[in-house]
Amino acid sequence: MTESGQKITFDDGQLNVPDQPIIPFIEGDGIGPDIWAASVRVFDAAVEKSYDGQKRIVWKEILAGEKANEETGEWLPQDSVDAISDYLVAIKGPLTTPVGGGIRSLNVSLRQLLDLYACVRPVKWIRGVPSPVKSPEKLDIVIFRENTEDVYAGIEWIGGSEEAERIREFINSNFNKSIRENSGIGIKPISPFGTKRLIRKAVDYAIAHNRGTVTLMHKGNIMKFTEGSFRDWGYDLAAEEFGDSVISEEALWEKHDGQVPEGRLVMRDRIADSMFQQILLRSDEYEVIATPNLNGDYISDAAAAQVGGLGMAPGANMGDSVSMFEATHGTAPKYADQDKVNPSSVILSGVMMLEHLGWQEAADSILRAMEATIQQKKVTYDLARQMDGATKLATSAYADTIISNI
Repeated sequence: MTESGQKITFDDGQLNVPDQPIIPFIEGDGIGPDIWAASVRVFDAAVEKSYDGQKRIVWKEILAGEKANEETGEWLPQDSVDAISDYLVAIKGPLTTPVGGGIRSLNVSLRQLLDLYACVRPVKWIRGVPSPVKSPEKLDIVIFRENTEDVYAGIEWIGGSEEAERIREFINSNFNKSIRENSGIGIKPISPFGTKRLIRKAVDYAIAHNRGTVTLMHKGNIMKFTEGSFRDWGYDLAAEEFGDSVISEEALWEKHDGQVPEGRLVMRDRIADSMFQQILLRSDEYEVIATPNLNGDYISDAAAAQVGGLGMAPGANMGDSVSMFEATHGTAPKYADQDKVNPSSVILSGVMMLEHLGWQEAADSILRAMEATIQQKKVTYDLARQMDGATKLATSAYADTIISNI
């Protein structure tokens, strides 16, 4: 089917999207086939309705995870990595992590191999979704999590191993430290290069979407030369590249008495542990958050809990030209092939993808239809059990209802 489509191209910093773009997809493991089958019908219906058949996505299946291993003997075939790089935009369901040696994580491997350095997670409540907080509508943030560095870079050695002991002895004898015997050792690299490109993407997004603040979330009060440097390099970048459009919180109060000059974006920073309290108690004060890898993992899941959980949380991994959109939850193998689970994470990730393509009309139509469906209390079991008077739907029936509301 791909013969009828065209490749998306990237020139002068811009995506060029044809009317029939070829987009690779990985259906995913466990519940992946169920939620992908539901989601892709929603995408196709929204595009068809929004553009009167003038546009359509030409889907190209690529393999990763259990299906890839069964068919090719490899968990992550090089052909799949090459296809994402070649076609520039892809979408995927959840992938299992192989047990035993070899690949540490398929998701991490894809991000590293494709240099998808920014994990982008918008977190916004959809009316009608059950929430554990009183005012979930106050939370409307986009998290930019650095994907390639920090402790998630995977530079570590098992305690008691020859490598760990050599590193322990080297550090203890050369730098007057005292690492205990048989300690597992990990290295936490954070570079100005990795930091600045992540924060640059966050600032570009904030400016393009008329957001008022970018908050650097870090633990620099303790880890001064890694996360503290992340903070400092962020402010350096703002001064070097965005001097006409970004003002620091410090300068805002020193020079403008806290009044934001017209057309300016405010950059400020917050300590990581404090941010968990802040997004609960003062959630409407935050708009775009940029943070190192581990902090971003925690804060995105904590924020998602306020708006219905990971089943309602979309995500994307983005580089300079390549973007991969994905469900943010796991494979839930015990629910595989039961037509039961909530496909909203993949559907909302597809909404992000459509926005990335510049197909805003289709993206908006899905959001409106999903909100109408939830308002009608026609939902999958995870939401139905938290709602009075809800109609519990199968995965496929939930997609049918969204489509009928488009």
